[in-house]
Amino acid sequence: MMRKLSKEKWSVMSLLRPLKTQNFTLLFSPSNYASSSWCLEELVKITECQTMDEHTVYPVFYDVEPTEVHKQTGAVGVAFEKRKEEKAARKWREALKEASDLAGWELKCIANGHEAKFIQKIVEEISLELRFINSSSDGNLIGMETRVNEVISSLEPGVGDVRMLRIWGMGGAGKTTLARAIFDQISFQFDGESFIENVREVSKASLEGLKKLQKQVFSDVLKDQNIEVSSVSGGKNMMQRRMRGRKVLVVLDDVDHKDQLEALAGDCNWRL
Repeated sequence: MMRKLSKEKWSVMSLLRPLKTQNFTLLFSPSNYASSSWCLEELVKITECQTMDEHTVYPVFYDVEPTEVHKQTGAVGVAFEKRKEEKAARKWREALKEASDLAGWELKCIANGHEAKFIQKIVEEISLELRFINSSSDGNLIGMETRVNEVISSLEPGVGDVRMLRIWGMGGAGKTTLARAIFDQISFQFDGESFIENVREVSKASLEGLKKLQKQVFSDVLKDQNIEVSSVSGGKNMMQRRMRGRKVLVVLDDVDHKDQLEALAGDCNWRL
C-alpha cells in the first residue's frame, strides 16, 4: 500500500533526492514550508549549491506567492513565526529571499491555476531540459528540427493570450541556437519582434544596462530609434502602454534573474 505523505514531508523528499543525483533541483514551496527547520536547512544547502557550481534551482510556488516567500509575509510569515527567534533565522531568511528571486513556476500564473495543467507544463519544460543535457554530451545538436517544432507547439503562436516559455540547460547545450532557430521560423507571424542577446552580461555591466536593453526592445518592436527610457520602472510602464494591442515576439537570451525578465517582458498578467 502506498503510504500517504504530508505536504511538508513530500516537499523535503523532493528537495533531498534531486540535490544528490541531478544537475538541477525542483524546489517545491507550499505555504507551511517555513515552519520546518529541516526544510529551511536544506534550502540553505541548495542555495549554496546554486551559488557555487552548475547546480540550478527552479522554485515551484504552489499555494504561495514569491513575494510572500521573499518578505516572509502572509501564510509564509505565519509559518516562519515560530522559527524567527532561532539562531539560524537570519541565514534562513536570506535563503528564502534568494530562492524567491529565482525564475520558476507560480501556480496562479499558469493555466489559470489548473493544477493538472500546471504540473504538465513543468514536466514538459523539465523534459526539454533533460533532452538538452543528454544531447550536449555528444558535443553537437541532435534532432534540432524536432526540438524546434516541440517548442513552437508549446508556444502556440496563433493563440491570442500572453505566452512565456523558458529554455533552460547547461552551458554549450545549444539553447541560443535553438532560440534563434525558433525566432527565425515564427517571427513573421508577429506585429513586432526582438531578439535580445547577452541579457545577463549587459544588465550587470552598469546601472544603465537594463534601460539599454529596454530601449533595444522598443527600437526593434516599434521601429523607433528615438525612444528614450528614463528609468527601468518607467520602461516597464511604457512597454505595457506602447505595446498594448500588438502581437509581439521577444526572445531574451541568457537571463539569470527575474528582474531582467520583468523589465524586458513584463509578467504573466499582461495582455499586450
